[in-house]
Amino acid sequence: MHRFLIIIEKANGNYSAYSPDLPGCVATGKTREETERNMYKAIEMHIKGLTEDNLSIPKSKSFSEFVAVK
Repeated sequence: MHRFLIIIEKANGNYSAYSPDLPGCVATGKTREETERNMYKAIEMHIKGLTEDNLSIPKSKSFSEFVAVK
């Protein structure tokens, strides 16, 4: 099993997502939930393509943290 951080951003009328550890792997959707599902499918397809091309699957190195500022 692989785990990748995804970033979901609100855009103009929809949402978009990407993974810092998988350059070029992106997805969009009308809702945050739809975008997350689409990103899951995009990551599956991305990993399948890497495997078919005999390329290594990158290790997840990204993480996130919230910072509270007064």
